[in-house]
Amino acid sequence: MLLKIIVVGALVIGLMVAIKDGRILRDAGLLSTCTPVVENNQSEPTLLSCTKGRLDGWPNETNNSCNLIAVHPTREYWRCAAPVVSSRTPTG
Repeated sequence: MLLKIIVVGALVIGLMVAIKDGRILRDAGLLSTCTPVVENNQSEPTLLSCTKGRLDGWPNETNNSCNLIAVHPTREYWRCAAPVVSSRTPTG
């Protein structure tokens, strides 16, 4: 009986960690995602291609100094003033 409780507890904790990470929800299409797009002859991407999430809808990139430039049924395109980084982890 105690072993069952420990196993269920470990599964619940593992599920909570996986959901907090967010990758599973993004891969399932529940959260919106944005990927950088490299334009012609530019080394730094300044465009974002975003998809709509089922839970949170379209992303709002105006806080990242980006402007919405095109809307398609399955994608939104944003142009950003600064080059887009793929990770928001601090480097210093």
